[in-house]
Amino acid sequence: MAYEIKQHEKFRFIEEGSGEPLVLLHGLFGALSNFEPLIGYFRQHNRVIVPMLPLLDLDILHTSVGGLAKFVHKFLEAKDLKEVHLLGNSLGGHVALVHTLKHPERIKSLILTGSSGLFENGMGDSYPKRGDYEYIKKKTQLTFYDPAIATKELVDEVYEITNSRIKVIKIIALAKSAIRNNLGEELNRIGQPTLLVWGNNDTITPPFVAKEFNKLIPKSELHFIDKCGHAPMMEVPDEFNVILHKFLKKLNEPATVS
Repeated sequence: MAYEIKQHEKFRFIEEGSGEPLVLLHGLFGALSNFEPLIGYFRQHNRVIVPMLPLLDLDILHTSVGGLAKFVHKFLEAKDLKEVHLLGNSLGGHVALVHTLKHPERIKSLILTGSSGLFENGMGDSYPKRGDYEYIKKKTQLTFYDPAIATKELVDEVYEITNSRIKVIKIIALAKSAIRNNLGEELNRIGQPTLLVWGNNDTITPPFVAKEFNKLIPKSELHFIDKCGHAPMMEVPDEFNVILHKFLKKLNEPATVS
């Protein structure tokens, strides 16, 4: 990836562009590379910031959705970010929701894509299987409508993570924490305008999950993208960027008096 990784205190992150902050949170098997097309587009309009989430670096007690949400809160405080547009994919969306419920004061809007927090299909009871490359490849391909998006480089990244015993323990801890941490009864407290962008072919957080988020979050709008799986910002970046840009522009239009 061409972007420079910066450091502030204990935090490592990418920061590009200027304007209102757009903070991006990746998922459980996500990486900074997931957001490359999004960063390239939005750095012309926003201050785009991608913190490196310590998914596998927290102690086991804090390896949870709540632990990651605390990390995000400390990061936003350390960088003194305000009026933040907070975007999360998959587990990153779940972390964004928990953070916004606990610390709404810095968040201007919320963007969720393939987010957990209500329901998600896990990788199966036997997951993760260590040392089985073909198994990992098939599971990674299931993230996308087009299996070709799961490049060898991406599969290798996931395989490397799942081949370490301690990393597997932490992945399972995070996955279980996400399942336990169901936000259904709290989502009506989210007051921020919320954009939901979902793949019509998402098998991990299927379309009915998006409809439920839309029903439960008061100021939310939902967009489905056809022939798209669990990570729209990777699989159909051009369409995703257009939807997000319209949403952000609309937020800054002066309110019309009827």
